[in-house]
Amino acid sequence: MLTIDHVQVAAPTGCEAAARSFYGRLLGLAELAKPGDTLGNGGAWFRAGDRELHVGVDPEFRPAHKAHVGLAAADRAALEALAERLSGAGHPVKWDTRLIGVRRFFVDDPWGNRVEILARE
Repeated sequence: MLTIDHVQVAAPTGCEAAARSFYGRLLGLAELAKPGDTLGNGGAWFRAGDRELHVGVDPEFRPAHKAHVGLAAADRAALEALAERLSGAGHPVKWDTRLIGVRRFFVDDPWGNRVEILARE
C-alpha cells in the first residue's frame, strides 16, 4: 500500500522569500531544512501535519490553476480565522459549498497556484 509522503508545488526562480511568507507565516507551516544536494535547487520545504509540502523552482514556471494541494484546518474556527488572515494579507479566498459536510475555500499562492483549505464538519 502506498501513502503520500509529500506534495510539491512549482514556483519561479527567486521564490524563497514569498514561499516563506505565504506557506510559513500566513499558513503556519513549519519550514524544514532541505537535505544535502537539494539546497542548490532553490525553493523551500515545509511540514504539513505528518507530511511535507515542497516548493520547487521551475525555470519554465506556469501556475497550476486546477491541480492543487488540499490542506486541512483543525476545525471550522481555525478555517475561518485563516481565511480572514489570508484576505487581510491580500490573498482573497473563494468559498466553495459544493461538498456536504465540508467547509472549504480556494486561494492562490503568490505565483497563482491554486490551494484548497478545508475543515470537515
